[in-house]
Amino acid sequence: MQTIENFNFKGRKAIVRVDFNVPLDKKTFEVTDDNRIRGALPTIKKILKDGGSAILMSHLGRPDGVPQEKYSLKHVIPALQKLLGSPVKFADDCAGESAKTLSEQLKAGEVLLLENLRFYLEEEGKPKLPENVTDEE
Repeated sequence: MQTIENFNFKGRKAIVRVDFNVPLDKKTFEVTDDNRIRGALPTIKKILKDGGSAILMSHLGRPDGVPQEKYSLKHVIPALQKLLGSPVKFADDCAGESAKTLSEQLKAGEVLLLENLRFYLEEEGKPKLPENVTDEE
């Protein structure tokens, strides 16, 4: 049976859904409890140790499909870098050109964090309505 322990990530880019829905200080946006980040470290480190690269995706809070500074995953980067002991790149979107370009350029041993998935309504299974259509129709 194939498990993460016996899979070799050498030369591969692994997309990993992590749980970085962590509490942030309301004024400084610093992570106040890093347990969920710590929980993802073994997987991330395994990928990097094998010679792969990790593309991390998560949600943070409930922004209801609207990008909001207080829910940006960029605030998680300092804590993640400290715990990981290496730099983390950041894509300011999770499905746009930034994510695509940075993912394509990612080298072995590097980590990329994508912006909050819940900046898109579709992440929670809610359809995005065309701009000229309302819920009442």
